[in-house]
Amino acid sequence: MKNKLMMTGMGLLAMATPMLAQGTTDAAASANGMRLAAAYLSVGIASGLCGLGQGRATASAAEAMARNPGAIAAIRVSLLLGLAFIESLGLYALMVTFIAK
Repeated sequence: MKNKLMMTGMGLLAMATPMLAQGTTDAAASANGMRLAAAYLSVGIASGLCGLGQGRATASAAEAMARNPGAIAAIRVSLLLGLAFIESLGLYALMVTFIAK
């Protein structure tokens, strides 16, 4: 698990290298580039984790519905509310990226 996490982190850094390699001589432009790089990286991580969370929530809800068919309505409402909250996290991260520009 630790090795997989380390490889994922190295892959993210390797993908971010072209963003960070832009040649600027102005200190303000360099700081702005770093801010944009951090914003883009954060929205990528947030979107990926939102997708994982939605998948796990859907899988758990499907399993719960299969185990207890009498509670399908309550599980469905809770699932939709949870998915809306998870999706709002991804949208907030996207808004932060637009604000960071």
